[in-house]
Amino acid sequence: MRPSRSVECVEASRLGVEEVLARLDTSLEGLTRLEAAARLRAFGENTIARERPPHPLKRLLRLFASPLSILLLLLAAIAGLTGEPRGAAVIASIVALSVLLSWFQEHRSGMAAERLRAMVHTTATVFRRARRRTPGGNGHVLEGAAHEIPLSRVVPGDIVHLAAGDLIPADVRILVAKDLFVDQAALTGESMPAEKSVNGAAAARSVPELPNIGFMGTHVISGTATAVALATGGQTYFGSIAATVAGERAPTSFDQGVNRFIWLMIRFMLVMVPLVFLINGWLKGDWLEAFLFAVAVAVGLTPELLPMVITVNLARGALAMSRKKVIVKRLGAIQNFGAMNVLCTDKTGTLTQDRVILERYVDVAGAASVHVLELAYLNSHYQSGLKNLFDVAIL
Repeated sequence: MRPSRSVECVEASRLGVEEVLARLDTSLEGLTRLEAAARLRAFGENTIARERPPHPLKRLLRLFASPLSILLLLLAAIAGLTGEPRGAAVIASIVALSVLLSWFQEHRSGMAAERLRAMVHTTATVFRRARRRTPGGNGHVLEGAAHEIPLSRVVPGDIVHLAAGDLIPADVRILVAKDLFVDQAALTGESMPAEKSVNGAAAARSVPELPNIGFMGTHVISGTATAVALATGGQTYFGSIAATVAGERAPTSFDQGVNRFIWLMIRFMLVMVPLVFLINGWLKGDWLEAFLFAVAVAVGLTPELLPMVITVNLARGALAMSRKKVIVKRLGAIQNFGAMNVLCTDKTGTLTQDRVILERYVDVAGAASVHVLELAYLNSHYQSGLKNLFDVAIL
């Protein structure tokens, strides 16, 4: 998280409504279409950094570039040059089948994930300012009209309308709010919604707790609000967090273990093959035969079927996960699932089951009271808003 984003959110929280609008060069009627288009060009689309699937050819070359594949292809080439075309063909075929199977499984999983992502079309309600002719026809006035636009086209300065169920499209400063509650679990891990209002606070324990700032990646539970977009895309609080986790993934422990084994085999061959070549050639005097024998030793030391065995087993695991409606984008992740006994996750200081259990119902004196439970039941059953965790526990 860049400190500048925290500072900007805190500053916007302390400013008045008119000051915020003036700083963003906007008004309660919203931006014009031309202003919005210019800001879209200046600030870019309202999207956050995410891991993009590599080109299919790049993925294929990456699989061929693994230490085991390179070693086997090198041995196949040596076998072919020394008059063993059948052995060379067998080794090359094993490498090709293993790589193509891995590539096909990862490519198919990646395409399925992209199709799922393409099915989600999120929009936001913004106000666009336009000139309207007055009833008498003697002049024009500026009015803001609500428009549904793709989330990616929201720009700083946009006036956004929020209602129950809406995703907050950017980091926003609340201008008008009525019974507004926001689910911020994506940022804080807290199951209970946070109340947002127009007024700021003198001090907040953390940036997500600012009472008049809404954050991208959260959504409205209940109530309505009008807000102005402060930042979009990678400049948001959520976007700066996403930028730190996107990019090239580190090798898993399984990948590291396979690579360590391959390099052990390579070091072993670098010692054994020259020794076999020198000793055999010195004892028999036939250096060509000694060389061929040393190559045979190298081929014998190499586990040619290892890549095929690994790929087939991981692919079987991916198929088993697919029957559970789980998409495995990288085959190496299957081993991580199999290696887990207990999975512990941290929810920013709160580890919950996302539910509340009712244990006691007492009056002001601390004594058990069925009347209190009855009143709570009536309130939870007949209340007009969206039911929260407490209502579910009482009902």
